[in-house]
Amino acid sequence: MKKFKIISIIIGIILVIILGIGGLFVYRTQESLKSLDTNKNSVSKKIDQSKPFSILLLGADTGTDGRVDRGNSDTMMLLTLNPQKKQTVAYSIPRDALAEMVGDSPKNVQKINAAYNIGLSKMAKKTVGSLLGVPVDYHVAINMEALEKTVDFVGGVTVTSPMNVSFDGVTIPKGTHHLNGKEALTYARMRYQDPRGDYGRQIRQQQILRAVVKKLEQPKYLVKVPDLIKKLGSDINTDLTTSQIDQIILKYHSSAKKMEFNQIQGQTAWINESSYQILPTSTMQSASDKLRANLGLEQQTLDNTETRLNAKNPAFFANEDDTDYDTFDLDTVHYSNNTY
Repeated sequence: MKKFKIISIIIGIILVIILGIGGLFVYRTQESLKSLDTNKNSVSKKIDQSKPFSILLLGADTGTDGRVDRGNSDTMMLLTLNPQKKQTVAYSIPRDALAEMVGDSPKNVQKINAAYNIGLSKMAKKTVGSLLGVPVDYHVAINMEALEKTVDFVGGVTVTSPMNVSFDGVTIPKGTHHLNGKEALTYARMRYQDPRGDYGRQIRQQQILRAVVKKLEQPKYLVKVPDLIKKLGSDINTDLTTSQIDQIILKYHSSAKKMEFNQIQGQTAWINESSYQILPTSTMQSASDKLRANLGLEQQTLDNTETRLNAKNPAFFANEDDTDYDTFDLDTVHYSNNTY
């Protein structure tokens, strides 16, 4: 079965929608948010206390192509919002990153995008939190149909493609083009034709995010944002309460004044006949330091399953050329036979 991809763009857009409103149209937005799948009880009080907080954005590969099962979270982005610093720091996490599925038993190490499939958002939050040494306060999960709806909502977006992109029956030639929702989804989902792989795809995702944000800044779209939120209601699941989303709109919109997007890049390894991304300890530590700093937390040396496995495989990182798909020894750690 094809491994269809959801992109970080759309969940980034949802954040921009929440932050960008900046207190305007709050009543209409509040009414629209009633359609979102939110829990009655908050999992954290940080928003209620106006403190910096983190939120895990998940894109599940359901919603298009007939996929109706739970799916994997083929997009994972961890953001920290700090209203005092007026700053948001975000890190995209490779879908194929090797990680322990925190909460699974016996110990299970496999691709990080499987955490959502195994234990939904709860396990995904614990897994990312352990990987980066950062408390994950909230989550927003969204499916693929939301991308098409959002891009079509703003009348399409214009992007300049560095290559020919052809996927799922849609072709976008190299050059500048105005894309509708379906075309934008194609542009952001394609991975195998890009010599940069998933990392190149993340760059194209950010292209679309910036294009959508630029359109949303126009008053004719901004005033209709509550309608978009209502339309996307069935495509979104979150443990934020509607009251907390209201508070984000009123108290955290300044966090969007400076938005820093980063990628966590790894090195390719061949494990159990599947290609994985092994994240160097120094790379994870750097991301942890930046994310924790934006939360107002002190730095903390990472000590988890991933760093311990790295320490047992010093020869793996000695070869910087990952084209040979070097083996990575999992030692006694158990991992799934499934390929995600």
